Amino acid sequence: MIATIIDFLAQIIVKVIGVTGYFGVFVLMLLESCGIPIPSEIIMPFAGFLVNSGQMAFWPLALVGALGNLAGSLLAYWIGLRGGRPWLEKYGRYFFIAQHDLDTAEKWFSRYGELTVFASRLLPVIRTYISFPAGVAKMDLKKFSFYTFAGALPWSALFAWLGIKMGKNWQLIQETLHNFDLAILVLVIAFIGWYFWRHYQQKRV
Repeated sequence: MIATIIDFLAQIIVKVIGVTGYFGVFVLMLLESCGIPIPSEIIMPFAGFLVNSGQMAFWPLALVGALGNLAGSLLAYWIGLRGGRPWLEKYGRYFFIAQHDLDTAEKWFSRYGELTVFASRLLPVIRTYISFPAGVAKMDLKKFSFYTFAGALPWSALFAWLGIKMGKNWQLIQETLHNFDLAILVLVIAFIGWYFWRHYQQKRV
């Protein structure tokens, strides 16, 4: 099932980039960073493959990918900033999210936000969704933007370079990373499960 979805997404990505070039890369990377699961592990390697044929250039491609990440991240950050905290303060109790949890998250991003955002940009799955909690926690916008771009640029450059090296076999990159993506997803789900279990136990005490 997952493989079928990935193949379907790959076909869409190939068509969009093939027709629109850099603009398509920018839009697709924007969508990935604002929470839509369009894998950059497919976007950038295919675009890197096009560098081999002279349709794109490496550094402009890496820069466009990073800027797309930044634009999508800022949109997700804004959503978290404007609506995330008020919504969670009103309905968070139904998800075991208390005011204390929101205050703790805000303090965390205040102290460790730079490292958290930068490191998250280098991790599959997590990189797609880190912007919303950063906005909810009201992380400093300038720092958020800087560290988002600082993490997105090497990620974009790496996968574009891998696409260049792999050539027509660029899809093997996603296949190779598939198990790693699943491992990250399992860890995220396990953490969420542990979080709900801990809060449920505390409510019973």
